[in-house]
Amino acid sequence: MYTIKHAAELTGVPVATLRAWERRYAVVAPERTEGGYRLYDDAAVDRLRAMRDLVAAGWAPRQAADEVRGPRRRPLPTPPGERVDAAGPPPVPVPAGGPAVVEGAADLVAAGRALDAASVAAVLDERFARGSFESVVDDWLMPALRLVGDAWERGEVSTAAEHLVAHAVLRRLAAAFEAAAAGTRGPRVVIGLPPGGRHELGALAFAVAARRAGLAVTYVGADLPQDSWLDAVGQTRPHALVLAVPRPEDVPAAARVIDAVRRAHPDLRVLVGGGAQDSPDLPAPALGHRIGDAADRLAHALAGASAG
Repeated sequence: MYTIKHAAELTGVPVATLRAWERRYAVVAPERTEGGYRLYDDAAVDRLRAMRDLVAAGWAPRQAADEVRGPRRRPLPTPPGERVDAAGPPPVPVPAGGPAVVEGAADLVAAGRALDAASVAAVLDERFARGSFESVVDDWLMPALRLVGDAWERGEVSTAAEHLVAHAVLRRLAAAFEAAAAGTRGPRVVIGLPPGGRHELGALAFAVAARRAGLAVTYVGADLPQDSWLDAVGQTRPHALVLAVPRPEDVPAAARVIDAVRRAHPDLRVLVGGGAQDSPDLPAPALGHRIGDAADRLAHALAGASAG
């Protein structure tokens, strides 16, 4: 068995990246000592090496993790949409959505890499000026943020850079949420993340879209304890509750919150969103992965509910 430091030496992958691969993508599930320290066996180290090789070949970390966890297929295909520039920085995978998406996303990655807060702000402001909030979020912002995360996983941008971009986005979403408050006298909805859920940009973007769709939204934020969910429902008496479940690791806690809320409020409509919303372990219907469409769908479903 190997400690995480030894596993990092054997694979050539930094300790912080090994932890991120475990947390975000469940590539390995190391054993733990009584003191809580990770221990990796030979099979886990082999999986980490395979993940490393795929990411080095240009695969997005999430795709690479799916490949490593599933049946191994050889030869490995060339990563779709890869753009190679031998003279420049590492390649940036091209998301679905066309050249306009790629151009702006690459600009955001580059600005973050340079820790250039002014350029990050300029990229975000320019993109949000191009269309409705919902279209920009679904067609540009979320794919761009995935690229930033993927670049971090490959070591192309630092943790500081990823945080700089995320907080710049968070500030804009918070401002948009406040700006959308006027006139939202429709059905009440509570939106937030389960205990341990900290990736809140998608949830806050959905909260903005829900307000813009006419719903009276109470956004309770990230990492909300189960008892606090019950308190929020008891105090606000919402017509619906939406749990954002961005990662597979968030599923068990979300399922426990859903069960607890339904025991206390059996008639309350409970729904889930986020990247892991399609998990069979979530006992609630999924809203769908496009934030604008999901907000409209929820507003339509609650159209007959009274806001009084």
